[in-house]
Amino acid sequence: MSPAFPGTAAGVARAFVAGELRATDVCEAALDRIGRLDAGIRAFVTIDADGALAAARALDARPDRAQVGPLAGVPVAVKDNICTRGLATTAGSAALRGFVPPYDATVVERLRAAGAVIVGKTNCDEFGMGSSTEHSACGPTTNPWDASRTPGGSSGGSAAAVAARLVPVALGSDTGGSIRQPAGFCGAVGMKPTYGRVSRYGLVAFASSLDQIGPFGLTVADTTRVLQVLAGPDPRDATSARDGVPWEPVLDGRVRGLRVGIPRRWLESGVEPDVSARFDAALDVFRGLGVSVVDIELPHARHAIAVYYLVATAEASSNLARYDGVRYGGRVGGDGALTEMYARTREAGFGSEVKRRVMLGTFVLGAGYYDQLYMKALQVRTLLTRDFDAAFARVDIIATPTSPTTAFRLGERLADPLQMYLADVFTAPAPLAGLPAVSVPCGFSTEGLPIGLQLMAPRFEDATILRMADAYEREQPWWRHSPPGLFLEGTSTAGRGRRRAGEPLDGGVDGDTDQRERQQRQQHREEAGHGHGDHADDARDDQDRQEHQPQHQLQQEAEQQERQEDQLQQQLQQAPDQADDQQAAKDQDAQGQHIEHGTLASSPRPAAPGYEPCSYPVTQILRGRRPEGSGGPSSGGAA
Repeated sequence: MSPAFPGTAAGVARAFVAGELRATDVCEAALDRIGRLDAGIRAFVTIDADGALAAARALDARPDRAQVGPLAGVPVAVKDNICTRGLATTAGSAALRGFVPPYDATVVERLRAAGAVIVGKTNCDEFGMGSSTEHSACGPTTNPWDASRTPGGSSGGSAAAVAARLVPVALGSDTGGSIRQPAGFCGAVGMKPTYGRVSRYGLVAFASSLDQIGPFGLTVADTTRVLQVLAGPDPRDATSARDGVPWEPVLDGRVRGLRVGIPRRWLESGVEPDVSARFDAALDVFRGLGVSVVDIELPHARHAIAVYYLVATAEASSNLARYDGVRYGGRVGGDGALTEMYARTREAGFGSEVKRRVMLGTFVLGAGYYDQLYMKALQVRTLLTRDFDAAFARVDIIATPTSPTTAFRLGERLADPLQMYLADVFTAPAPLAGLPAVSVPCGFSTEGLPIGLQLMAPRFEDATILRMADAYEREQPWWRHSPPGLFLEGTSTAGRGRRRAGEPLDGGVDGDTDQRERQQRQQHREEAGHGHGDHADDARDDQDRQEHQPQHQLQQEAEQQERQEDQLQQQLQQAPDQADDQQAAKDQDAQGQHIEHGTLASSPRPAAPGYEPCSYPVTQILRGRRPEGSGGPSSGGAA
């Protein structure tokens, strides 16, 4: 059994400061868990084992532990479209194969300064273009709750890493829902801050007026803790807010008197029954907290998907013009003119979804269509923003499901891009209006799949939605459920029950749940139409019973869970037999995979059905030297 550590970022930081844990032990535990489980999940594309352990040892050597920072010793994963100095950043694209940035993104600098230990980079849709993490040069990531389903996208790797408890927190980026939608699919908390709240310096650009970096966490408190580290003006990002907006979120569970608006007409069609049921149950929880729930109108929200895919593709066609084989990434040489080299390089470097969006964006900006399509989309974007302004004159928060469906199956929507795009129907409006939005788990479907609740607030009211999300989480702590078979050592009985107003914002690791609270939760379930047979309810009841079992029984269950975990990993991992190292090496060469100065974390993964084999390593563990001759920009700036 690997070393144990608290399941939340706040718990890790508090234990480190108190001298109860070494950062090295926490890092080793995270790396061990990643090594055992990620072959089936495929959340990571690069694991920086040596760099993470070196950072952890440096933290352990500091005498002033209390001054390290709010993320002291916390393992963090970073989406692969955020630049990390000396660590490969590919944005999930063959076009950036071998690119190792010479600088850190601002958010990475701030993570390191706060004491975080960056363990690796996570998989994503190529350049952030996708809703399922299937459009990656590394192949798809799987959902920890069901390996046959997508984790969402484009930040699916980060969401899956948090949901599987590989790391307690991670960074993603959100353009049209790429943090919130995978958070909803994977049962994590995902936050898209107000546009300008967090610096975009060092983020590989997709659509510059929409892109925003944000955190994933197991709990709202953890997500808030990371966002407090990331937020703030940056002189290197002209779009970062410089007006000194106060940022002091108070997570005390007190939300009585707040008003929540529900755009009923927008939710009338296309929402799965399980999603509607869990959303209505969440509204009942709000009412029980003294929150007013009222209907509102967002007349232009139904046009959000059309507007988003005109604006975003237009900006993408401009941003991706830099990948020409001269300034960034690789080059496909040969005879012919310079423009032919451009064409060959982009044909080889870009995947089908990126090509589709670049072509659409170029068409939108073309002569004769600019006014008809692009300018019209900008006008409707303004109308949508005015709709939100009018709604927020009546309410403090707007609530919707995060997605109209639960996680769909891998490959199910690849042949129908429009259906794929509609997965963002509830998440696309917030970035178009520059609003903060958060997804928090609100239950499970009858198939046992997570369902997310989305909360939106006026610009720079990030603290308001976090306070509301935290209050809901105290009543309904769905985050305590972990995916079947993915057992978290050391926390099997930690923190059962709700966090009460005034308690520390540490995710609750005191194991204090009484009979009255269980009865209240059962009453909430019955009111929502779910009985004891519901998957999520059974899991919660099992956890509650564990609190009163003898310690030796808990140990036996822990060992049994670990055996089940190993069996699940064997079922998920469709890799060749690794018994013969020489044969595995031959298989690697046969697939055209090669790493200079590195080794694969496991034998090569075969391509999933419908996907081409990776053109570069799926998961690499960096040891010793960093890759040399990586190319890329010679100075800082968003790639």
